[in-house]
Amino acid sequence: MLGAMTPTADAQVTPSLDLRAGRDWARLAAAALVCGAAILLFAVHMRPEGYIPLVLGVVLAIVVDRSLAKDLSAIALGQIIISMISLEADLSNAGIARFTVALSLAVLVPWALARWVFGHGGVKFPVRTGRSWTRAQWIYLGVVVLVGYLLLPFYFLSSGAYLNWPDLSGDTDIARLFVGVNAVGIWDELFFICVVFALLRRHFSLWPANILQTLVFVSFLWELGYREWAPLFTVPFALVQGWLFARWTSLSYVIAVHLLFDAVVFAALVHARHPHLFDIFVTTP
Repeated sequence: MLGAMTPTADAQVTPSLDLRAGRDWARLAAAALVCGAAILLFAVHMRPEGYIPLVLGVVLAIVVDRSLAKDLSAIALGQIIISMISLEADLSNAGIARFTVALSLAVLVPWALARWVFGHGGVKFPVRTGRSWTRAQWIYLGVVVLVGYLLLPFYFLSSGAYLNWPDLSGDTDIARLFVGVNAVGIWDELFFICVVFALLRRHFSLWPANILQTLVFVSFLWELGYREWAPLFTVPFALVQGWLFARWTSLSYVIAVHLLFDAVVFAALVHARHPHLFDIFVTTP
C-alpha cells in the first residue's frame, strides 16, 4: 500500500516545484525588463520605445508577485524621471538646474513611495554605521586611486571620450566641472545603490540584484559621457560598488570610493582639455 502511494506523493511535489521555479523565472524576467529598459532609455536613447519594457516588467510582476511589482514600479518611476532630461554633461546654469531637479526627484520619489506608500524601509542611506573601516577597506581606497590614475587618462585621450564632455573654455567651467562630477558621483550611489540595488535585494540574492542594478548604472554612465570602451571598467566598478554595499552596508564608504575615482576623472578631463594643467599622468597617449 505504501509503495502504491509513493508515486502519487512524488507527482504532487513535482508540479509544485515546477510552479515555484516558473514563478521565480517570471519574477526575474520582470526585474530584467524594468532594469534592462535603461539600455534603451539611456545607452541607446530610444524614447518613448524604452518605456515599453518598463511597463511590461511592472505588469508581469503584478501577475506573479505584488510586492515585487511595488518595488519595480519605484525603480521604473526613477528611470522615467531621469529620462525627462538629456544626461549629456552641461555646465550651464540651466543644465545644472535640470540635473539638480531631475536627479533629486529620482531619489526622493522612490524613497517616499517605499517609506510612506509601501510601508517598508527598503530605501535607506546608512552614512553613520558605527563601525570603523577595516584595513582592507582602506587599502582598496588606495587601489581605486592607483587604478584611476593609470587607466583614466589613457581612456579619455586614446578613445577621444573626453570630447563627450564640455570643452572647459568658460571662466568658471573647471570649477563647475569639479562640483558637477562630485555631485553626480554622490547621486550615483544614492540612486543606483541605495534605491535600485536595495529594492532589488528585497526580492533577489546578491548577484542577480547586483547585475540588474549594473544594467541601469552603466547605461546612465554611457549617456553621461562614459562611452567607447568605457563599459570595460564601468561594469566592474558598478558590480564592485554593489558588492561593497552588500558587504558593509555603508553609504559613506561607497561614496568615498566613488569620489576618489571621480577626483581622477576630473583631473584627467581637465588635462585632456588643457594639457598644461594636471600634467601628472604617465599613461597619457
